[in-house]
Amino acid sequence: MAAKIYPYVIFLPKSSKHEVLRTIFGSSVPVDILKLALKRGFSKKIYQKDLIESLNYSNKTIIEHLKSLTDLGILDEHMEKTEVSGRTVWLKTYTLTDLGRWFALLLVEEEDLPREEKIEIACNLFRLYIRWIRELVDKLGIKKEELLRIFEEEMK
Repeated sequence: MAAKIYPYVIFLPKSSKHEVLRTIFGSSVPVDILKLALKRGFSKKIYQKDLIESLNYSNKTIIEHLKSLTDLGILDEHMEKTEVSGRTVWLKTYTLTDLGRWFALLLVEEEDLPREEKIEIACNLFRLYIRWIRELVDKLGIKKEELLRIFEEEMK
């Protein structure tokens, strides 16, 4: 069952957003894991082994934070079966969830994103926000025509 995601807008000062996120996560380890995920690509899998080799933290520390990020719904955990020297080996991999992608986006410098990705992000954010507003409108009994009027005014 997917957790309900609320489209909150967070304004972070560009100069200190990494420090703000380290404070929120309580450590720089999750931030570094998200940065590595960004470097690999939003939809790419990240091998636990690569994280342990790439980050300057103990295996135990990385594994504890991977478990926390998985429990929080920021990462999905997968097992991958492979053959190495005639032996079957199971490798643990992680991918960013939708929620994880939003957290990872907080770390991205806007100028580093290609125009196409910016457009996709803006459209996805708009869609998510509109769905949330639609539910709120239904709950509060606000007429959709009122929102359409506001939208048309603001889009002029």
